[in-house]
Amino acid sequence: MPKNAPRRSPPEDARDSVAFLFNSLRRLVNTIHAESRETQRAQGVTAAQLFVLSELKRSPSLSINALAERTMTHQSTVSVVVRRLVRRKLVRKKRATDDARRVELTLTADGMKVLHDAPEAFQLRLRRALESLDETDQRALSNALSRLIDGLGAEAVASGMFFETIEP
Repeated sequence: MPKNAPRRSPPEDARDSVAFLFNSLRRLVNTIHAESRETQRAQGVTAAQLFVLSELKRSPSLSINALAERTMTHQSTVSVVVRRLVRRKLVRKKRATDDARRVELTLTADGMKVLHDAPEAFQLRLRRALESLDETDQRALSNALSRLIDGLGAEAVASGMFFETIEP
């Protein structure tokens, strides 16, 4: 939403509320999609890859499991994204010095350059916006989204990362 745009309030009428919700979901999905396309065009990485790079900059030397936790994503999904970043030499994998069983992920100079030239990852802004909601609103939104997903029969669909194909 443009910075000076008026804030939209949900209508009182139920039918208008459904239209409001429908349009709000469209705005959200269209924003995510547009930012993902622009990130791919401008930086040559997907929005999910930019999110992973951003988290690695914030917390260098993360394991895959720690990175999955930071990105609120399943370990297998983040592994696919990391594998692509390693292949492009934006991320380096190395064995931890204190535990040879653990692999640590770090940004390469090329990975740092991508971040330097890129806008803030959309997922970081989304997380901040969700965290800014008070606990009651977070719980209400969680409950409503849960019921919506159940109503759509989508509860078994993997959540993955925004607009990132999971196949390796």
